[in-house]
Amino acid sequence: MESMGKKKPRPRRSFTPEFKAEIVALCRQGDRSVGQVAKDFDLTETAVRDWVVRAEVDAGERDGLTGGEREELAALRRENQRLRQDVEVLKRATAFFAKETR
Repeated sequence: MESMGKKKPRPRRSFTPEFKAEIVALCRQGDRSVGQVAKDFDLTETAVRDWVVRAEVDAGERDGLTGGEREELAALRRENQRLRQDVEVLKRATAFFAKETR
């Protein structure tokens, strides 16, 4: 009874940047809607819309972070986290050695 009416989840797929660019180009031509392009290529409409929005941001047609800026931000956040951890270790070491010298 539980399996009736429930779809099996689709396995996660990955797509090349070239494929995404082709899909975005088809959407921008204007002869088919985003939903129709998604349906024709067995993609989710949400994914295709996200690809179109990201392409518009990267092209400067829409406000937001470009792909390079997103990568840089992620790298800076990782570095910031590592530096915070380093500072925490140094604080603990300082406290330990201050206690030892008393």
